[in-house]
Amino acid sequence: MDNNEIFWNADLKVLKKGYLEKDDCFICLLCGKEVEKGVIFSVGENLLDSEKCMKHHISNEHNSVFDYLINLDKKLTGLSEHQKMLLKLFYSGISDRQILQETKIGSASTIRNHRFILKEKERQAKIFLVLMDLLKEKDKSGIDFVDLPRTAKMIDDRYNITLEEKEKILKKYFPNGVNGSLKTFNIKEKYKFIVLCEIAKKFNASVDYKEKEINEIIKAIYYDYVTVRRYLIEYGFLDRKPDGSSYWLK
Repeated sequence: MDNNEIFWNADLKVLKKGYLEKDDCFICLLCGKEVEKGVIFSVGENLLDSEKCMKHHISNEHNSVFDYLINLDKKLTGLSEHQKMLLKLFYSGISDRQILQETKIGSASTIRNHRFILKEKERQAKIFLVLMDLLKEKDKSGIDFVDLPRTAKMIDDRYNITLEEKEKILKKYFPNGVNGSLKTFNIKEKYKFIVLCEIAKKFNASVDYKEKEINEIIKAIYYDYVTVRRYLIEYGFLDRKPDGSSYWLK
C-alpha cells in the first residue's frame, strides 16, 4: 500500500495525528517518511524516541496537520478560498476583533455568521460520513475507485478510474510487470495518471535528486524521459527548484 492509500484509508483519529503506527515504525501520512521504532534519535540538543521524533518531523516539515490539510486542493477540502482564510485565522487563536481588523469583512455578527456556517458544514459532514459507512454495509455492488492524489494540481475526469481499470491499464502498458519497461506513453490522459503513479513509486520521498538522476531512473522505464519527467511535474508527483537544480517527490 503506497502513502496515498494509507492517507485515504486512515480513520479520523489517525488522520488528525498525521501519522500511522505500525508494528515496526511510524509513518507520516503527509509525506510517507518512516521512523523506526525502538530507536532514540538526536534532534538538535534533544534525544527523542521514535514517536516524538515523528511529531517533531510533522511540526518541522509540515508546520502542522492543520496547515497541510487546509492547503490541499479545493476539490479535496470542499472549502472556498474565503472559508480557508477564515479557518486559518480561527486556528491561529486571534480574537474576532483582530480578525475584523485584519480582514475588513464586516461586523462581529458577520464573523459569528461565518462560524455558524462552518459549524453547519461540520454537522453535514458527520451525517454524510455515517451515511457512507452505512451504505458500504449494504451496497455489495459498490465500485472501488483509485485514490485521488493529494498533490494533484487539478482534479478532473482523468481521475475517474476504478481499481479494476487500473489493473488492466498496468497489464497493458507494463507487459513485463510494473518493474519492467513501459510499452508506450502515447496514451489517454486518464491512462497517463495510472502509469505515472507507478513510475512515481521509483522515487524516494526522502531524497533530493539531480536532474541527471531523475533522467536515469525514468530512462530505465521509458526512452522519452523528458516527456515523462514533464508529466510527473505537471501531474504533481514531482516538484523542483526553479533552476532545475533539485527535484523531489511531493
